[in-house]
Formats: sequence, structure tokens, C-alpha cells
Amino acid sequence: MRLLIFLALIFVSNQSFGNCERASDISKVVVAGGSLTEIIYYLEADKNLVARDVTSNYPPEARALPSIGYVRNLSTEGMLSLMPTLILGESDAGPPTVLDQLREISVDFRIVSETHNMKGIIDKTTCVAKILGVNDELLDLKIRELRSNIEKLKKTKMLIKKKKKILLILMMRGTSPIIAGSNTAGDGFIQMTGNLNAFSDVEGWKPVGIESILSIDPDVIILTKRGFSGFENTSDFLAQSGLSLTKAGKTGALIVADTMEMLGFGPRTLGIASKISLQIQSQ
Repeated sequence: MRLLIFLALIFVSNQSFGNCERASDISKVVVAGGSLTEIIYYLEADKNLVARDVTSNYPPEARALPSIGYVRNLSTEGMLSLMPTLILGESDAGPPTVLDQLREISVDFRIVSETHNMKGIIDKTTCVAKILGVNDELLDLKIRELRSNIEKLKKTKMLIKKKKKILLILMMRGTSPIIAGSNTAGDGFIQMTGNLNAFSDVEGWKPVGIESILSIDPDVIILTKRGFSGFENTSDFLAQSGLSLTKAGKTGALIVADTMEMLGFGPRTLGIASKISLQIQSQ
């Protein structure tokens, strides 16, 4: 069956990997990455979407599409069985073996690059729009909306009197939080709020012990809803994690936010950054 699928797709389209040129055929689009799905709907270009990955849960109507699995653990056969004419993937799509297989056939497969800052959101949105052939007038409107939100965020950051040390937790692994170090979406988000990453000297997403966190003593803790889901309330989380001993824990400075909205660096990220920036200032 796999061979038949490969042969069926081998002449579907010219291979095009990692660029923003307009796709020759967008009649059946498969997307691997929640931010890309969000952008496609934001651009009103969703009519040809035929499948999405499990991180693509916004907007809610996207959940009705067939799932191709988790963005970092995709299946070549699963995607190709849908006979897509275009596959769009985020920069962390994988595993590498699947990406290599997609390079070897002629289905149009694009990895949309991203940077975790305000300009990166505009660049990613523009790239997706170009690939899908979005009308210039509509794209201009959407980019103006994003730039307006960027200006609101900049004005919010101007109100900051003193930058605070932020601990951003993606999830809990046992009793150890998985925290955002440098060169992560979490680090980029903290910078967008105008504050300081408490673990900027750590590279990537890493599990850390309570002793390390206590030594840094963050002012505010930001936690994803996924990480918070196993706890009853703020007090329960702070007590069980041991973070009640930090400055943030003692003052109850815990902010819980939707994972993709905060870390996806799609259109919604600018709004949640403004909101959390104000929350941090009030802590």
C-alpha cells in the first residue's frame, strides 16, 4: 500500500522545500503545526484544508478535520494516504526520517520558518499567504491588523517600570518543571512581554530541580494550561511543585495561559502577550 501511495504522488507536483513561493496546486492542503492552521484560518484560506495535526486546535472548527498525529511524530504514509497536493509544516515538524521521505517524492512540501518575535509573526503570516495565493488586498488588511496589535503591545511595554524575572513552565515531568531556556518560544514570549527570562543561561527546554529555581527566585511564574491541568488550583500547584517557597509562590504570582495562544507565535500571540504583560506589572 505504501508503494502505491508513493507512486500515486510521485508526479503530483514539483518538489519545493522550505520557501514561500506560491504553490501550484492548493486543492488539498495538509498542515502540521497549530500556528500554521491558525494563520490559514486567519487569512480566510481554509476551504482546501483536508487534515491537521493534534496541536491544531484553534479555531475550534479545525478540530473537525482528520488528524495526522503530533507535529513532531508524523507518519509519511498517514499524510500521503490523504493524497495532498500541498503539505505545510512548522519548523519543529518531524521526525527527520519522515522529512527525508517527503523530500524524496514530488509532493509539494514546505517547512515554514519562524523567529520568536513580533516581526516573526508577520513574516510567517506573509509566507503562508504567498504560498496559498491569498489576495493582496486581504493580506494587506490582515498585516495591518497584526501591526496594530504590535503597536498596542509596544505601548503596554512602555508602562513597565521594572522588568521582572519570569519562570515559564511548559509542563511538569514528575516533580521537575520543564522550563523555557534561551532560544525557545517561551524565551521569545517572555521578551515580548518586556520582562526577563529567569533561566536565560539555560539552552532550550530543560527539566530543572526546585533548588535551581529557589536560587534564582523568580518574581512571576507563567504556566501553560497543559502543565496546570493535573492540579486543583493555584495553591495546590504551588504546594506540590515546591514553588510556594519562591517569591512568585509567596505572592501568588502565577499566570496560566493557553499553550498554543502563548507559544505558537500565530496571530493570537500578540494579544496574549499584551494581556500577560499587564498582569505581570500588577503582580
